[in-house]
Amino acid sequence: MALAKLGVVVLDCPDPRALAGFYAGVLGGTVEGDGEWVDLKVAGGPALAFQRAPGFVPPKWPAPDASQQFHLDLVVEDLDAAEKGVLELGAKPLDAEDRERTFRVYADPAGHPFCLCAC
Repeated sequence: MALAKLGVVVLDCPDPRALAGFYAGVLGGTVEGDGEWVDLKVAGGPALAFQRAPGFVPPKWPAPDASQQFHLDLVVEDLDAAEKGVLELGAKPLDAEDRERTFRVYADPAGHPFCLCAC
């Protein structure tokens, strides 16, 4: 028996509204809130939340000597089309050169790693 259920995944960042806007551009959904805490409500899926973190330092990818903390896997139909879209929204490629793989790794505008996966 579970003791709890997952409420929301929260990403620390310097600008919650801006990062919620980035992910709304990637996932769709509605951005709610302003200031220290912002929610992204996604129809038919889990919500993401964004919390202001003064002194935020983004994780490094890859960094065998440092933790990446976590990353999001985002499932897509077309890797090339999704890549074009996330780059236009402000993502940066971290490990996207191998075009034979079923995934590519990017950083969101605050530096959190995420993967586009055609799995």
